[in-house]
Amino acid sequence: MQQKLKASRSPEGVTGYGVARISSFFSKLMWSEGFTIVSSPIEHARQLWPKDYKKFCEVIEEYEKEMEKLAGRLMWLMLGSLGITKDDVKWAVGPKGESKGGCASLQLNFYPACPDPDRTMGLAAHTDSTILTILHQNNTSGLEVFQEGNGWVTVPPLPGALVVNVGDLSHILSNGSYPSVLHRAIVTRTRHRLSLVYLYGPPSE
Repeated sequence: MQQKLKASRSPEGVTGYGVARISSFFSKLMWSEGFTIVSSPIEHARQLWPKDYKKFCEVIEEYEKEMEKLAGRLMWLMLGSLGITKDDVKWAVGPKGESKGGCASLQLNFYPACPDPDRTMGLAAHTDSTILTILHQNNTSGLEVFQEGNGWVTVPPLPGALVVNVGDLSHILSNGSYPSVLHRAIVTRTRHRLSLVYLYGPPSE
């Protein structure tokens, strides 16, 4: 814990180690912890590994670069399917008509095995406020989505696959043609779960 607290998120900050930022909206404690990265993780990484922080930063930056490319492509496919053009969403286009990078964050989540999983949750039911969210999960199930008529449905992890969740901004932009996904994470008694969550939204301005 002392090591983790070296990289803790400041009370007014966005990046660093801590509990899920949505936790304050729920009375029930969530059985999870995470590390939030917005832009470069270098300052927190230096605190954790003063002599060997570069490898972590390089891997994170490469992952973010690939996710940004994928997220931008998915966004334009979704908007294009609705007949929305680059002229309709100026914030997504650069001065030469090229796709403009959005504002993104990377959330590394850890859900420890829980001795009494019926009394807690990994992450409370919520929708993401993003355009879309790209999720990589390890080989432990825990992600559930709410499906009208069927209730909560497990999204099993598939080797080499990513899960894409539609966010609230896509719901708004599409007038509900792409509804945002209500989802949650549950924990198990015997296995821990890891997930990497790439949250993609419009430019911050």
